[in-house]
Amino acid sequence: MKAARLVVAAAASLSLVSCGGGTGGGPVDNAGDDRTIKAFDINPQPRDRVRDGGTLRWGINEFPAQWNRNHVDGNLAMAAVVSNALLPSPFLSDEKAEITPDRDYVLEAKVTEQRPKQVVTYALNPKARWSDGKPITWADYQAQWQALNGRDSGYHIASPTGYQDIEKVARGKDDFEVVVTFARPFGDWQSLFGPLMPASTNQTPEAFNTSWLNKIPVTAGPFKFGGFDQTAKTITLVRDESWWGERAKLDKIIYRASEQDSLIGAFSNGELDIIDVGPSAPGYARAKATSGAQVRQAAGPDFRHFTFNGSSELLRDRNVRQAIQLGINRQAIAQSDLQGLDWPIALLNNHFFMNTQEGYQDNAGNLGAYNPQRARQLLDAAGWKLNGAVRQKDGKTLDLRFVVPSGVQLSKQEGELAQSMLAQIGVKLTIKAVPSDDFFTNYVIPGNFDITPFAYIGTPFPVSSSYGIYANSADGKTWNANFGRTGSKAIDEAMSRAAQSLDPARARAITNAADQLIWEEVNVLPLYQRPQMVAAKATLANVGARGFYDLRYEDIGFMR
Repeated sequence: MKAARLVVAAAASLSLVSCGGGTGGGPVDNAGDDRTIKAFDINPQPRDRVRDGGTLRWGINEFPAQWNRNHVDGNLAMAAVVSNALLPSPFLSDEKAEITPDRDYVLEAKVTEQRPKQVVTYALNPKARWSDGKPITWADYQAQWQALNGRDSGYHIASPTGYQDIEKVARGKDDFEVVVTFARPFGDWQSLFGPLMPASTNQTPEAFNTSWLNKIPVTAGPFKFGGFDQTAKTITLVRDESWWGERAKLDKIIYRASEQDSLIGAFSNGELDIIDVGPSAPGYARAKATSGAQVRQAAGPDFRHFTFNGSSELLRDRNVRQAIQLGINRQAIAQSDLQGLDWPIALLNNHFFMNTQEGYQDNAGNLGAYNPQRARQLLDAAGWKLNGAVRQKDGKTLDLRFVVPSGVQLSKQEGELAQSMLAQIGVKLTIKAVPSDDFFTNYVIPGNFDITPFAYIGTPFPVSSSYGIYANSADGKTWNANFGRTGSKAIDEAMSRAAQSLDPARARAITNAADQLIWEEVNVLPLYQRPQMVAAKATLANVGARGFYDLRYEDIGFMR
């Protein structure tokens, strides 16, 4: 959903949202750097310059099992890359993060009342239909609110953000008018209901959790589901001739899942037309050298980080987490990851706003600095004493599992650097490579790790998209999208105040107050704003490094 950040492993990712409307766009100049970063780089072409027909071969680094994007296991960037061609969303973002209704689904949406309560009214496009023939109506919106508001823990949701603030969703003058009344103000209301799932999916917890598992039962987009091939690891989409919007240019999109390192080879060999290179200097160089191809680059709301599992036995103590954070030289990791990428090397010192976004301020303070001496002091004080090269306490060794997806050289390299750094403060780091397809569902989401690296993929809604990542657990067991499994009442209250503010400047100030608290908690350790780097055939139009821009899948194709 748009109100939640998506996750990615290297080119692997998760999803986020931002607060208070436009978050900055257009080219970004970096102080002391003569490069200008584009807001998006997709080879934009008018439809009449794109030929009709053809098959697009799109490489992805994960083969998702859960296709309900609002489910905690479905909140994946690769699932979004596929299903954004299939599912409705009421709004579109342009490259400047300016939001407008997607008129294929919603003709108009606006705040119709602010007092005594915020009310938003949607006028739906009556032509919009699910692939089973049913019209898209107010009932689909009501069912999605009821599933995602967090009141029934049987629904394994990614995040209740925004939906928990709604009092009711009602039918307006007819089935194609939706009236949403909020119990509390919610500034990012445009982040809700995207993607929209059919009412049947949201009817019961069982349907929500299982009806899209290894299935895409219904669609409502310019493409429809063609089939899975579990052996070849492909997902096929075909043009939907029942689509009421502009006809899709492509006949077919075939997504092929493979480990990241293999994707680069397949692209270079001409077997794929487009892949996400990720922040990989060898991959970037190889893709750039491919004949008839180009690497498209943009600044997006995406960031690379380490997540610390605060529920693991060795990291429950916040002082220990702070010590580990202080023992990691983020600058050295960023330098290693980004060198050779033609990209500015700058640390990210905020959990909500990117360096290129309005509202960004450095909140890391002393906790973001590399300070091995202070790290040793904190570990000593926490009772972890050196016994030879590694610290021990109560007979246990401070040996942390650094879980990475196999075939992602970047993650392994980050682990080796961190391993060397942490050895200097008496902490052992054991790198554990796991199958890429299992990385999120069997390791990150259930908390089967101590530290893990991946990227969060953002949206134009910084606060609401990030809320679920840092929200505290009500019962100490259900963490939803908070994979660090730590939080506090103070963080929740600050994020809620920011989300409820209808004044963007005030919302940004409150968000930064929340960010300062998160630095102390040590849940996610930001590294840098992740460059969007997409390798594509030079003739491929209207797709690439998209920044904030929502791709119009019906316009993607090969130039005439």
